[in-house]
Amino acid sequence: MKYKEGVVHGFLVIRTLNDETIAAGDLAQLANGDRVTTHLVYHFKDGSLQEETAVFSQRGSFRLISDHLIQKGPAFKRPTDLSINGSTGQVSVRYTDDDGKEKVITDSLKLPPDLANGAVPTILKNIPPGTPKTTLPMIVATPKPRLVKLVISPEGEDTFSVAESARKAVRYDVKVDIGGAAGVVAPIAGKQPPDTHVWILQGEAPAFVKSEGPAYEGGPIWRIELTSPVWPQKRAEVSPKN
Repeated sequence: MKYKEGVVHGFLVIRTLNDETIAAGDLAQLANGDRVTTHLVYHFKDGSLQEETAVFSQRGSFRLISDHLIQKGPAFKRPTDLSINGSTGQVSVRYTDDDGKEKVITDSLKLPPDLANGAVPTILKNIPPGTPKTTLPMIVATPKPRLVKLVISPEGEDTFSVAESARKAVRYDVKVDIGGAAGVVAPIAGKQPPDTHVWILQGEAPAFVKSEGPAYEGGPIWRIELTSPVWPQKRAEVSPKN
């Protein structure tokens, strides 16, 4: 950990690769001593919801305390509720199967201390420039909870602009390593998740710029970007009558 997290409120938007806006998001983050709580929620135009609350400590390194992810509505293949207790290792997945029946899977896993759930952009901001590869463990719901690895590698720099001022962001490739026999079979069976790409602005205060990748197993590629408030146009002043 190089940069400590603090109080943040950011506005985000989800778009398809065809630039269709499908959801608006809010990121609210609070820091209390060495404990950080991040609440990220996306409201979709079709009524779907994605909401995640992550709590982690930052005492020299980031360590997940708990994570709760909810995905529901027509934008998602199946409604899913994933809860992770970083202290006990208990992971619970509540989901709706193809027959519309609600099911719950609870498992006790040996969780590594550097679990990345709820903190991937935060961790990316702390990767030293020039690091060729970073590997992070992460829990995914398939729907059974499964521990996979994220293999993160810098791919180069891309230019963007802010008010016509040119900036550069490092583009990271994030590959999901399923591991084991399933990892060998997955590419052959066509089930290897597509890579996610994340752009991070470097400098004295690194910042997330955007990402492109799936939000769930088998999902489409969505683009998540920072956005700014749009104010209503002021009404034209009416000239006084003579």
